[in-house]
Amino acid sequence: MNIKDKVISLSKKRKSFSTNDVLNELGKKYTRAYVGRFINELIREGKLSKSGSTRSALYASSEKARFLSNVFEKRYKNKELKEHEILAEFRKALPSIENLPEHIKSIFNYAFSEMVNNAIDHSSAPYIDVRVEKTAHILRFFVRDSGIGVFRNVMKDRKLISELEAMQDLLKGKTTTMPNAHSGEGIFFTSKVADVFILDSFEYQLKIDNKINDIFFSELHSQKKKGTNVTFEIDDRHNGHLSDVFTTYYTDPSELAFDKTEIQVKLYAMGSIYISRSQARRILQGLDKFKTVILDFDKVPGVGQSFADEIFRVFHNKHPDIIITPVNMNEAVRFMVGRVAM
Repeated sequence: MNIKDKVISLSKKRKSFSTNDVLNELGKKYTRAYVGRFINELIREGKLSKSGSTRSALYASSEKARFLSNVFEKRYKNKELKEHEILAEFRKALPSIENLPEHIKSIFNYAFSEMVNNAIDHSSAPYIDVRVEKTAHILRFFVRDSGIGVFRNVMKDRKLISELEAMQDLLKGKTTTMPNAHSGEGIFFTSKVADVFILDSFEYQLKIDNKINDIFFSELHSQKKKGTNVTFEIDDRHNGHLSDVFTTYYTDPSELAFDKTEIQVKLYAMGSIYISRSQARRILQGLDKFKTVILDFDKVPGVGQSFADEIFRVFHNKHPDIIITPVNMNEAVRFMVGRVAM
């Protein structure tokens, strides 16, 4: 049996294997470089698939390629870092990503660049850890730092009283602690283009699951993580395009201006049935930057008259040019909003 036949035989017995596995099968009679020539021939012939590079590379038969985990992982010193150079480095290390649909690569490149840039500019961390992985149909990246923490940073800059309030502001968009250098759009749009987007910072986690159209904010009592950990996940069969998400938040798509936002009112309820005027003011904070505001009342059982009055009369009178559109109201909410709007 020649070397290529031996490699094919090994690929039929195992889900994946390394060059060392082949050398062991051959009784270490040949050099790594010599055996590598035959493996590369099989890859060119379409009989093998490869994951990773150099000595950490794994191989599998084309029929078992789904078992390969394409991973790039590296720690960077946060000094004169440039996100586009990191992007180019991992794309070179994971050639399988280049075979993905253009709209998926566009979304992934945008999200990765935004989150790495945020870590570089905002974290004040000495190092930034990056991991990119492709498994089956899922493309995922992690960006980790041990810096100030995204929620604490926003809290300090905007003089907020809790991590929950910081999360609420981040979800509105246009929230940044460096207005001269950042528009505040990065986290907002990255969370919209993902299938799943997670921010872990110290003992708090914000999770946005667009597959089920829901948002979760929770305390991580058992896994306090210093700094910020970003997780981004997208299925390579995802049908949406980056431009689709951007234009969703343009009042007039021809103007290409991010001037529209959507607020999940349930995130401000905090278990209350009737939401107060002070909670309405929290929702309204910073919304004067937008032309259109969608208020989503999904899973909100009821609101108080003062809440409705603050939004649909007081704020409207101060900002008559801002369009506020309530959606997903039940009968109780619709009644209270209707009383104020009459």
